Amino acid sequence: MSPITFRRTAAAALTAALLVPLAACGKNEDKPAAGAKATPKAVNLTVLAASSLTDVFKAAGAEYEKTHPGTKVTFSFAGSQELAAQVKQGAPADALVTADTKTMDGLKTETGDATIIAKNRLVIAAGKANPFKIDELKDLADTKIKVVLAAPEVPVGRYSKQILDAQKIEVKPVSQEPNVRAVLSKVELGEADAGLVYKTDSAKSGDKVVTVEIPDDQNAVASYPAATLKQSKNAEDAAVFVTWLSSPEAQKILQDAGFQKA
Repeated sequence: MSPITFRRTAAAALTAALLVPLAACGKNEDKPAAGAKATPKAVNLTVLAASSLTDVFKAAGAEYEKTHPGTKVTFSFAGSQELAAQVKQGAPADALVTADTKTMDGLKTETGDATIIAKNRLVIAAGKANPFKIDELKDLADTKIKVVLAAPEVPVGRYSKQILDAQKIEVKPVSQEPNVRAVLSKVELGEADAGLVYKTDSAKSGDKVVTVEIPDDQNAVASYPAATLKQSKNAEDAAVFVTWLSSPEAQKILQDAGFQKA
C-alpha cells in the first residue's frame, strides 16, 4: 500500500469512529431517559358558564388544574342567553354550561351531547333584616315592596315567571336584570327590597340578604347541562373536562356549594 493510500484509509477510519458516538448521542437526545415522565401537553381550555356558577366553578377549575397538570381552565361567566349569543357568533371557546336545558337545546348544531351536571332551586332574597317581613311568594305582590327580577329571556327570569304565574301572583318589578348576579346585587345594595334568585347565590351573600325558602310545590328546578363546543380546537381535552364535571370529585364541590345532585 502506498503512503498516500494508507493516509486516506486511516483518515476515513478515524472519521467513521468519531461519527458513531455522535450518532448515538443524537438518538439519546430524541428519547427521554428510562423511567422519566413525559412533560404534560400544555392546554388552555375556555369554558362559557352561567353566572350562577361563578364561585363554584372557580373552585372546581382550581381542582381540575391540580389533577390535570398542563391544563389551564379559563371561565367566562354571563347569563345563559348571552353565552348562547356568543356561541352563535363563533366565540373561541371549548365548552358550555348553561342554567337551563332550553338554552342548550337551542344550540344542538353547535354543541356535542349535553349532560346535566347539577340542579338548583329558587329562593326569595330579601333586603338586610327583611324590613317588610317577607315570608312567602304572595308578599311580593305588595306594591310597597320594590321587587327586582331577571329578564324573562334569562333562565332565572323564566323560572321566576313560571312560579309566579303558577301561583297567580302578579309582580311588577322595578327592573329586569340580565343575570341572577345582577338581581342579587340590587338587593344587596338596597336598590331593591327583594328578588328571586338561585338558592346557591343567596347563600353566598351571607348576612347581606335574608333568604326566604320557597316550598317545593311552588318552586322550579333549574338544571345545568354541560357540553363541548364543536368549534373547539381542543375537542378531546374539552370532552375530558365535561366528563369530569360528573365525577365524584366535581360533584362534591358542587354539592358543598349548595347545588343539588343531577
